[in-house]
Amino acid sequence: MPILMCFGDSNTHGTPPITQRGVYARYDAATRWPTRAAAQLGPDWALVEEGLPGRTTCFDDPMMGDHMNAVIGLRIALNSHGPLDYITLMLGTNDVKLRFGASAERIVAGIAGLIDMALASEMAARHPDLRILLIAPPPVQEIGPLSGEFIGAAAKGKALAPLLQTYAATRGLGFLDAGRVLQTSPIDGIHFAAKGHAALAIAAATALKAL
Repeated sequence: MPILMCFGDSNTHGTPPITQRGVYARYDAATRWPTRAAAQLGPDWALVEEGLPGRTTCFDDPMMGDHMNAVIGLRIALNSHGPLDYITLMLGTNDVKLRFGASAERIVAGIAGLIDMALASEMAARHPDLRILLIAPPPVQEIGPLSGEFIGAAAKGKALAPLLQTYAATRGLGFLDAGRVLQTSPIDGIHFAAKGHAALAIAAATALKAL
């Protein structure tokens, strides 16, 4: 039975577009892209959902907490689950927040550190033949109730996908540009509408089958 772990932030968790700050909401399993992708892969696939709203590639968040740093979360997840056969990794949306001052290149460097961790010899013993699909998130739109945190984020987001594609090719990883199959919601410019989750599920399942 292949085991797939989907590791990411709120768009992997299933947070719908935000209309009011501070209100928690989550799409149901029938809507979220990881569960839909796993269903398309087949009934013999098992799914581990590891999406945390606010997660960054490598930054401690002074507002939301140090646990938003994916270096912590991925290490815990890799040691909690296994043996994993596939991982999807989609991060970078929160890194373009103004308070981190991160360039697209710095964000790719953060992702590279996570990939190094996942493929290190220590983890290879636990997860032999691990295959990774690196997903570039669609660019942020600087609109809606969160726009003050994302000033200048749109340009960084647009620069991220080609850099991640080059990195993925260099490391022999699978790659998917989510911005080619969906856009962030015009409600908040960050999260996906239900139809975006459906589109990403199809694209992710197709890319995973090709690994």
